[in-house]
Amino acid sequence: MLKLHKLVSTSLGIGYMGKGGGTVAAVAVCLCLYAIPQAGGDQLVLWLPIITLLLTVLGVWSANEVEPHWGKDDKKVVIDEVAGMLITMLFIPVTLSTLLAGLVLFRFFDIVKPLYIRKLEKVRGGLGVMLDDVVAGVYANIVLQILLYLKLF
Repeated sequence: MLKLHKLVSTSLGIGYMGKGGGTVAAVAVCLCLYAIPQAGGDQLVLWLPIITLLLTVLGVWSANEVEPHWGKDDKKVVIDEVAGMLITMLFIPVTLSTLLAGLVLFRFFDIVKPLYIRKLEKVRGGLGVMLDDVVAGVYANIVLQILLYLKLF
């Protein structure tokens, strides 16, 4: 079972890339969304909330299971970036410009960790691993929604 949790927490091995694995995982989400025909153009991806919720719950579980072996929020664990990027794109039309803006916004909030995001890293276990990226995704989504509302895209 530990092998499965390692596979999930590293997002199919992306986390083994070392430094920069979180960005690669977020880019992989963007590429997947862009490649799926139902996600293209200006339509909303209605199944994305379900996938996002499932991957987030699975991420909490798997991050919790690998933590005793790898330590607190190890760099190999990138499922949190996958969940955060998916949250960034919730209820956003999937276009090249929104994906790029979402990626930049998500990585900004994930790396800089403003507005109490850094405090969330102190939460124990898999929830703590996931929570800061979930909130970074929420913040990125809010900014992206505002940009869309202002018709800047």
